Amino acid sequence: MKKQNGNDETKYRLADAVRECMKTTPVSEITVRQISEVSGITRQTFYRHFLDRDDLINWYFDRLLDESFRQMGSGDTIRDGLRKKFAFIRKEALFFTAAFQSDTQNNLKEHDYQMILAFYKNKIREKTGGDPEEEILDLLEMYCQASVFKTVQWVLGGMRKSERAMAEIMIDAMPQKLTILFTKLGFLQ
Repeated sequence: MKKQNGNDETKYRLADAVRECMKTTPVSEITVRQISEVSGITRQTFYRHFLDRDDLINWYFDRLLDESFRQMGSGDTIRDGLRKKFAFIRKEALFFTAAFQSDTQNNLKEHDYQMILAFYKNKIREKTGGDPEEEILDLLEMYCQASVFKTVQWVLGGMRKSERAMAEIMIDAMPQKLTILFTKLGFLQ
């Protein structure tokens, strides 16, 4: 990950610390005190940057998702992008495995859903100049929920399927009206 300024450097040190903690401790049991001790950053400084452990995890997840979506956006199609996204998740397996196991209030699964939904809505908006119609939005919400569920299942199940197989599952699971729209907009080939 590219580190930019002093604020980001502190945040990345805290993220590195939480990743280190994830090697031995379930996410739900990691404390701010533990993160502070591992990072060498005071709790006061932690709280200047984050509300709590889950806020830190979600911030780091956003950085990972940004990279993942850059990978996804660098594909010619959704299929190519999904393959790249799953390859990236595999590369960050420790983080995703630990984080997806948490069901706390600010959990990563809900955050992932919100990010993916926004990604697809933005792609539609870029191509059409407007927000998706209500029926498309309903289908998109259901599809994104299912996508997160299947991704979490894949990660927690040991990522036995290939990135290619996961991308095909995601494409095959797409509701017909989304498939038609995405094909029309040039996202699917």
